[in-house]
Amino acid sequence: MRFLITGGAGFIGSTLANNLVRRGHTVRVLDDLSAGDAGKLDPGVNFTRGDVEDKPKVWRLLNKVDCVYHLAARVSVPESVLYPREYNKTNVSGTVAIMEAMRDAGIKRVVLASSGAIYGGQTLGKVHEALLPHPDSPYAASKLAAECYVQTIGELWNIETVSLRIFNCYGPGQSIPPTHPPVIPQFMRQILEEGSLVVYGNGTQTRDFIYVDDVVEALVAAATADGISRQVINIGTGIGTNINQLIRCIEGVTHKKGKIVVSPSNSGGVSNLVANTDKAQRLLDFKAKTSLEKGIALLKARDAHFV
Repeated sequence: MRFLITGGAGFIGSTLANNLVRRGHTVRVLDDLSAGDAGKLDPGVNFTRGDVEDKPKVWRLLNKVDCVYHLAARVSVPESVLYPREYNKTNVSGTVAIMEAMRDAGIKRVVLASSGAIYGGQTLGKVHEALLPHPDSPYAASKLAAECYVQTIGELWNIETVSLRIFNCYGPGQSIPPTHPPVIPQFMRQILEEGSLVVYGNGTQTRDFIYVDDVVEALVAAATADGISRQVINIGTGIGTNINQLIRCIEGVTHKKGKIVVSPSNSGGVSNLVANTDKAQRLLDFKAKTSLEKGIALLKARDAHFV
């Protein structure tokens, strides 16, 4: 098959692109490199630097493409609180632009990388797709809006659409920016370098951490699965891990003790966000295979930050 991956030089996108090339597919990547790194891509990937709102460039890349993966997005929840207009431009306007281009090019299927963050605070132990979303950040709101645009334009122009609500993805190649870094690589670095770990709240807030190779398997399945158009599907492990448990797991893998600093006055975000994965199992025949302990061990072994 022939694929276009927007945001394909990013963390999840590059892992997906390289996986598809290894499977023998033709893969084109479009990325503006604001957060991505083209050096992560397999030489077999056809890389183009550019923006999803550059219509002539996008039209050229869509020629004879069978499926688009739309991963181009800004992804930091705290950053989105500071810059909501930028998140709306990239995550919403960018999505509309790629859908317009797909409509014009006659593309038949798009897979949107959405986020579990759109659920916000919920009282259920595990969140399922029928719940009313309660986005509590501009990032979450932008991903929910992107889902709506993808579904609406898909219905109007007969494009098959599926939105995967990806939960807390981690793995080799994930960047560690100086501000608002993802929790797992940040904690790994701090423990290995004997720095301090800042735990917000009491550390009992629970998340669903899923290894990047498992996310890629779900994305691959979504490109060809039957009967999934207009569906929204959670992609997680279905297993909740609180921040204190996460620290103990990293300590066990690294054989080092973390220096923990508790910041009780600051919120650690929603108290619980774990995926109900029944729909993914039913529609995609997908179930995450990598335990948190194994995933952290793989991260330590494969990521240049930690080797």
